[in-house]
Amino acid sequence: MLERLGLLALHRLDPERAHGLALSALRMGFGPSTGPFTSQRLATSLAGLPLRNPIGLAAGFDKNATAVAPLMRAGFGFLEVGAATPRPQPGNPKPRMFRLSEDRAVINRFGFNNDGMQAIDARLAAVSRDIPVGLNLGANKDSEDRAADFAAVLTQCGPHVDFATINVSSPNTERLRDLQGKEALAALLETVTAARTANGLTLPLFLKIAPDLSEAEIADVVAVVRSTSINGIIATNTTLARDGLASSHAPEKGGLSGAPVFERSTRVLARLSALTEGQIPLIGVGGVSSAEQAYAKILAGASAVQLYTALGYAGLALVDEITRGLDHLLERDGFATVADAVGKGRDAWL
Repeated sequence: MLERLGLLALHRLDPERAHGLALSALRMGFGPSTGPFTSQRLATSLAGLPLRNPIGLAAGFDKNATAVAPLMRAGFGFLEVGAATPRPQPGNPKPRMFRLSEDRAVINRFGFNNDGMQAIDARLAAVSRDIPVGLNLGANKDSEDRAADFAAVLTQCGPHVDFATINVSSPNTERLRDLQGKEALAALLETVTAARTANGLTLPLFLKIAPDLSEAEIADVVAVVRSTSINGIIATNTTLARDGLASSHAPEKGGLSGAPVFERSTRVLARLSALTEGQIPLIGVGGVSSAEQAYAKILAGASAVQLYTALGYAGLALVDEITRGLDHLLERDGFATVADAVGKGRDAWL
């Protein structure tokens, strides 16, 4: 009840300011502290990472890794922070975040605003990790070699995280999504995986893609990933589509996240699952706000699920609600483990 009252108050403020206040409240101890709910059904692994449950926090919520400790106690099975770039950057001019309450959605055009890899690495190094914590890798807006930027952040921060995500799918950095093309993607992944090897790192590397790719482009992504040592794919980032929105903020530029993205992102997830034949771990993200939707992502092919935007509407109590609800749904349908359910409903999304 207190959290819901707090959300009502925060929704009266500019959304970016409200988000900053929410992070401050977390650091002050206002938030769930029970840790992740787990069971024999929910415990699983993701690219070799042991998870107490498959529900994770998506990148962007804690860009600068300032609230990792309290977030580890909030019920998630794993966290992803960032994106981090080699040099600090302010991002795009404000306002750059818009709350679409009628659509249970958000549009943002942050532009990788962050404190830079050295500050973020120092915070990560100071945290004792109770659950897997990963970092979203970014490139500076004015970079002349974005592959080198990704490799630099991995080299700096890799020793202090459990996984890293190569983010080529943010719509808010000019020409970043061009790196999802087959040749550019292959060169990028080769550079980053080489940096992992050169630095003696063994952490899993994930690739995060956009929900706006064509079927041919999705096939190209899978072909490239199969030819590299990338360990998984995160599907998906925010969308540029604006179909069916009711909010007056719908025309704003930027990436759309939240409820309207669920179907689009889940169809991309199912296509990836079919093309990879279940051989590459997939993380489903986009529009998840209930146990039923998390379960749908898993049935479509996700080994784990991430959420972010829904937390702004339902609060962190949603995490425990989803994990306990997912456990019940798995039991209802006779699955002994969450891994047994992965991909079992994929055809419904193809």
